[in-house]
Amino acid sequence: MTSAEHARLSESRYGEGSHARQGRSAEPRTTRRSGASDAASHQAPSRSEGIDAYKRRRTKKGVGRALRIVLVSVLVVLAGAGTALGLWLTDLNSRLTDESIVNDDLRRQLVAVEPQQPFYMLLLGVDKSEGRSEEWGSDTSNFRADSIILARIDAPAQRVTLVSIPRDTLVDMGENGERKINDAYALGGAAYMTEVVSDFAGVSISHYAEVDFEQLTSIVDTIGGIEVTLPVEIHDSYANIDLPAGTQTLDGSQALGLCRARHAYDEYGGGDFYRAANQRMVIGAIVKKVLQLDLATMATTVSELANSVTTDFSVTDILGLVGQFRGFDTDNNMYSGQTPTNSEYINSVWYEIPDDAAWEEMMARVDAGESPYSDASQDFTAGIAGSIGTGSNISDSEGGSATGGVEASFTGSVSVLNATGVAGLAGDTANTLTDAGFEAAAGNANETGLTATKIYYNDDSLASALGVAETLGVSSSSIEKNDGSYTTSYDVIVVLGTDQTS
Repeated sequence: MTSAEHARLSESRYGEGSHARQGRSAEPRTTRRSGASDAASHQAPSRSEGIDAYKRRRTKKGVGRALRIVLVSVLVVLAGAGTALGLWLTDLNSRLTDESIVNDDLRRQLVAVEPQQPFYMLLLGVDKSEGRSEEWGSDTSNFRADSIILARIDAPAQRVTLVSIPRDTLVDMGENGERKINDAYALGGAAYMTEVVSDFAGVSISHYAEVDFEQLTSIVDTIGGIEVTLPVEIHDSYANIDLPAGTQTLDGSQALGLCRARHAYDEYGGGDFYRAANQRMVIGAIVKKVLQLDLATMATTVSELANSVTTDFSVTDILGLVGQFRGFDTDNNMYSGQTPTNSEYINSVWYEIPDDAAWEEMMARVDAGESPYSDASQDFTAGIAGSIGTGSNISDSEGGSATGGVEASFTGSVSVLNATGVAGLAGDTANTLTDAGFEAAAGNANETGLTATKIYYNDDSLASALGVAETLGVSSSSIEKNDGSYTTSYDVIVVLGTDQTS
């Protein structure tokens, strides 16, 4: 190896200037490099310094290589997470949008609306329990919609309205004749049910959701139960439910029993009406709880939702809607009601015959973003079945109170009827009302064992009824107009329940 080659090899190994150690053609430097010190100008690196320089270059290469490895690893993890998220969303969407229900026929029935505009959604509760499936088979034609709710959803205004349609409502289905409205599901599934309800209500329906009652328990349990207030105790062996009156937290099985219970209300009349009111209350309670969840629990809830709900909404649609309703006041901005009907027994079958004029008026209010009822007396389930939130559930075009702006009056004649069997209760109550300014007389009601006090008024005596309710601490939702069942000789009739004994 020549001396020049040896010098180049040494320089590559130990750093620039190492050839000076060879003692062969090195000349002492008499000039400085720009910015260099005198010592640096005249002293070549030692062997140890050359080794250090080599180590520094190797360290820099190692750090760079490590950074590249970390970066690649992060990208791989993110890609894997993105793939996992994509698979998760795909799985949820496939479960939510079951093609055997959300098919092309249904999508053709759904009418699109502009973004941020109010829309109607059909909610069906279908009982696909194992017992029914084993007896009738799991085909759609073997099921009927046990719960039919038309929902109006207005995200910008933060308002939701739920209107129950009794399953026995008699409607004209054209070539299929006059039938109970829930027959539509058995005849043509979700698509035909949507068409029939849309025609009956006179509105376009944009979205659809179907809840399997058997799976309802998982949703309620996932969100940690729901809080409801029951005006009266509920005992129904058919629905396997036994609940006291008052505010309480229900688990999934209790919520399911409450949604099924109708025989608990046999003493009040048609159990389906009170059951429907409880179903709307449960929906409201679920909505209220879901909107309070953190993101992690929300993701778990949506996953459980996919096991019990079939809808045309995607996961992103649902999460987007939830985001718009953050801070939603369910107590005061969620309205509830049901189709006005009259019960008739025709050819050995009970039907609910719609009151067409009242139904048209109700839907006009709903379509305007108001509550279904214009007067508290129209909600005959109030004070017996549950209700959504603690709000009045009544609005008017000016945003008035539960009684359309009527102020309470503490004058007028009142008949106080004891329906509890507790001796002296009517007399004591009459004295309380007299002290408040009313002319009150005591007596006994024909019925006994009433739990929730009811207040009826004649003619234009609503103001006096409100005063009576305020004096006795009874909710205004318990006020109804007298339909002739009680005397018209008094302005107000109070039928005392056991809620006045405590």
